[in-house]
Amino acid sequence: MALFEIKGANFFYPSGEDSEIQALKDVSLTIEEGEFVVIIGHNGSGKSTLAKLLNGLLLPASGQVVVDGKNTADKQHYWPIRQQVGMVFQNPDNQLIATMVEEDVAFGPENLGVPTPDIVKRVEESLRQVDMLSYRRHAPHLLSGGQKQRIAIAGILAMRPRCLVLDEPTAMLDPRGRREVLETVRRLNREESMTVVWITHHMAEAVHADRVLVMEDGSIVMQGTPREVFSKTKLLQSLDLDAPDITRLGQMLAEDGYAISQDVLTVEELAVELCR
Repeated sequence: MALFEIKGANFFYPSGEDSEIQALKDVSLTIEEGEFVVIIGHNGSGKSTLAKLLNGLLLPASGQVVVDGKNTADKQHYWPIRQQVGMVFQNPDNQLIATMVEEDVAFGPENLGVPTPDIVKRVEESLRQVDMLSYRRHAPHLLSGGQKQRIAIAGILAMRPRCLVLDEPTAMLDPRGRREVLETVRRLNREESMTVVWITHHMAEAVHADRVLVMEDGSIVMQGTPREVFSKTKLLQSLDLDAPDITRLGQMLAEDGYAISQDVLTVEELAVELCR
């Protein structure tokens, strides 16, 4: 069942007094419930604008964005949509507001009017989901970048959304932090069937997606499974993008005469190919 249906969405940002910049151009897209979708594209391609349309932070100038049958342009649907679609941004410090982890995670459900006994249960459950329960009484500002981002995700989970939209959530993290956050979100998708829309500049983060969307100049110019998208190296390079390092290494080895598929995605796949 489709959780998101975007139909011919256009969006403009003001530029000066009498001009506009078109950030999205007639975008149409369906995202199924439980799907893990990764969106890639260089800066200014429209990724973040599209993400903000998904929960009504921005409204299209024309076209429609429908979330679980609710049009984001309908004011009576603002809160139901934003409860269902949780947003996580680049900098976790911008989403952490309390002096203790459990207080921060409780902030969302408190504002939704959830009864106190239920908030306590939600906080514990959400922290356990991101493997941060043992840090519940820690100060957020003393945690690592990856831990902070996991706390930010826990705060969203405590509001019981059906979908996580993550706008470059690992952009400010080191490799270990990126791995922690990605593994957490992949587990939520796999074990909790949570719909995930993940926006990134790191091609390796797209390898385990169900579907990869490539954006360029406000439009979706390519989509498919990771294997389908990253096998088109020349097309990606023409868009100032590239395949994951492992895929490129496999392609280079194939060009040197090794019998290797040019669409390998992981170290494990490449090892199997080399050992044949």
